[in-house]
Amino acid sequence: MRKWIRFPHKEGTISRQAHADFPEEAIYERELGRSGFFGPSSHMHHKHPPTGWSQWEGPLRPRLFNLNNLEQTTGSPWQATTVLYNAHCKYRFWQCNNAMEMLVRNADGDDLLFIHEGGGNFYCDYGHLTLTAGDYVVIPRGTMWRLEPAATMQVLMIEATNDSYQLPEKGLVGDQAIFDPAMLDVPAIDDAFKAQQTDIPWSVQIKRNDQISVVTFPYNPLDAIGWHGELSVARINWRDIRPLMSHRYHLPPSAHTTFVASRFVVCTFVPRPIESDPGALKVPFYHNNDDFDEVLFYHAGDFFSRDNIDKGMVTFHPAGFTHGPHPKAFQAGREYKKKFTDEVAVMLDTRDALEVGESIAVVEDANYVNSWQVK
Repeated sequence: MRKWIRFPHKEGTISRQAHADFPEEAIYERELGRSGFFGPSSHMHHKHPPTGWSQWEGPLRPRLFNLNNLEQTTGSPWQATTVLYNAHCKYRFWQCNNAMEMLVRNADGDDLLFIHEGGGNFYCDYGHLTLTAGDYVVIPRGTMWRLEPAATMQVLMIEATNDSYQLPEKGLVGDQAIFDPAMLDVPAIDDAFKAQQTDIPWSVQIKRNDQISVVTFPYNPLDAIGWHGELSVARINWRDIRPLMSHRYHLPPSAHTTFVASRFVVCTFVPRPIESDPGALKVPFYHNNDDFDEVLFYHAGDFFSRDNIDKGMVTFHPAGFTHGPHPKAFQAGREYKKKFTDEVAVMLDTRDALEVGESIAVVEDANYVNSWQVK
């Protein structure tokens, strides 16, 4: 058994409550925490912004990728651009223009699709779903599936390598908080699914150890006529998420957890009222999340803690340095200029260091590290 060393202590000029009621000479609070936002933490108060660097050298740095500038279209998700990866997670971005001419099956782990743009029909072992922008689709390992876009689809794909997706424990707030599991949709064996059950040959691209094997059938193997059980593809849209809120306290990102795997979590930031208590912090707090790498995909809206960030961009903040709101956003939060957020973003937090995909450097903004400097 292990136990964190814990000894609550107060030193110097502080606020008694984290993220609220800062003394005027100590408005720059920085959280140092372990195990994401679940372990022991301390809150420093600084004279200057913890992100007020004037120069940066070396490979460790905040990074920004503009996926809108990717020039890639492919009929297979296994050829999608790898943005980030480690032994437990693969983070890809896929543009699918036309109906897939094959089925695919991932033998390496569960897949999570987030539909950034477009929509269409999704066919799998379990039946048929109609997808639209903002949908999450959890695909259990070993499931055969394909897409038929009604219009060009842009899809964020997060693989739980050698792992599975589960729902977070919701503790005191109960299982129906954030989203009720009853909101999860599963595929249907409907007329559209039955109509595609033909005797035309179909091939299945199976990914195992990142190698592709192809198995061909003289018919469409999505030929189920029924099923029963509790394992299935599941879908939920971000619009069905009802975020936890506190008008007096800025909740940590972990309060917005949507899916969990063994070595990472996926969180969803959706529109919500901004904290209204006069003393409450109204933007994300500066923090050292030194047990996790943090990745944010910006889907829609005005990203209130960032400056010059548009939809379709990805920020990557590796563990090892303080990060937090940009200067303009911090000042706007102090002035309580906005009363409501309208951002939608998908966050990935990984316990293991992420590597950058080889082909993604062409869409990186190398000047992002300087975006915290006051101009």
